[in-house]
Amino acid sequence: MVWMATPPARGERALLSLLEDRRHELTDELARLTAPPEAGSNLSFGKRIGEGTTEAVERISTTATARSIAAALADVNRAIEKLGEGSYGRCDGCGRPIPAARLEAVPATPYCVECSGRVPR
Repeated sequence: MVWMATPPARGERALLSLLEDRRHELTDELARLTAPPEAGSNLSFGKRIGEGTTEAVERISTTATARSIAAALADVNRAIEKLGEGSYGRCDGCGRPIPAARLEAVPATPYCVECSGRVPR
């Protein structure tokens, strides 16, 4: 499924469904990326480029991707929590409303544009 934004105007139920679907997708992808390597995999850094080195570099890349997915999953979980609290659409940084255009583009965002620039990722 492609991650598509749904405007909050479509209703809380539709937004919740969208966020829950996204949470499921991210959880599955994170599980796939963080699964232990297959038995017999040689994850070593040697002096020569070979199968083990290639796999080790790929694993490092996968780890970075997993971190990014985990951050996205945290945002989705926070958005679902905020829907339940009745605070969805309010910035976690400054408390001001997040513009509707931003929520349409990134429904799981916990921050307005200004605050998101200040939050380390």
